[in-house]
Amino acid sequence: MLNIAVLVSGGGTNLQALIDAEKNGIIKSGKIVKVISSVEGAYALTRAKNADIPACVVSRKSFQSSEDYDSAILKELDDCGADLVILAGFMSILGEGLIAKYRNKIINVHPSLIPSFCGKGFYGLRVHQHALDYGVKVTGATVHFVNEIPDAGAIILQKSVEILDGDTPEILQKRVMEQAEWKILPEAAELFCAGRLTVTDNKVTIK
Repeated sequence: MLNIAVLVSGGGTNLQALIDAEKNGIIKSGKIVKVISSVEGAYALTRAKNADIPACVVSRKSFQSSEDYDSAILKELDDCGADLVILAGFMSILGEGLIAKYRNKIINVHPSLIPSFCGKGFYGLRVHQHALDYGVKVTGATVHFVNEIPDAGAIILQKSVEILDGDTPEILQKRVMEQAEWKILPEAAELFCAGRLTVTDNKVTIK
C-alpha cells in the first residue's frame, strides 16, 4: 500500500474523485495520507477534513523564494512518507529540485488532449476557451508525469470528450471533469500504486 499526497489550490473536485475512488475500491493499492493546499481556506481542505485525511496549508505567498517554498512542500511530503504526489488543481509551479527528488512520482491532470492547448498559461477555463475558439470537435483530459517543462511529462492516460453546440467554457469544463478527469486520474493513481507504470525516454508503458 503506497502513500499518496495530494496537492490542491481550490475547490478540490479532483481530490473528491480520488477520495471516492479509494472508498469504492478503484484505488486499492494506495492510500491518501495527506492533502497540501497552497491556499488558506480552499474548500479542498474541507473535503479532506470530511474524509479524515490530514491536511495542511503551505501558502506560496508566505515564502520569498521558490526554493524556500519547495523546501516547505518537501518537508510535508517527507513527513508523510509520500510515494506518489498528485497535483489536483494545484496552481503553483514546483521547482526543479523537488521534481528531481520525486522524478516520475508526481502526476498531474490537464483538461485537454496534450499536446493540444497545454503549456505555460494554459490552465482552468482558459484551456476550454481556447478549444472553443479554435473550433475543435473533440477535447478531453490527460494524466501525465510532471517534469521541468509545463505539461511536457510522459503521458499516462488520455480520454476524449465531445464538444457540443452551445458549449461555454464553464459547460465544457464540467463535462470534461465528469467524463474524463474524474475517471482517468484515479485510474492512473491505481496503475502507479500497483507498480504497473514504466517510463522510458519520456514514454509510459503500462504493464
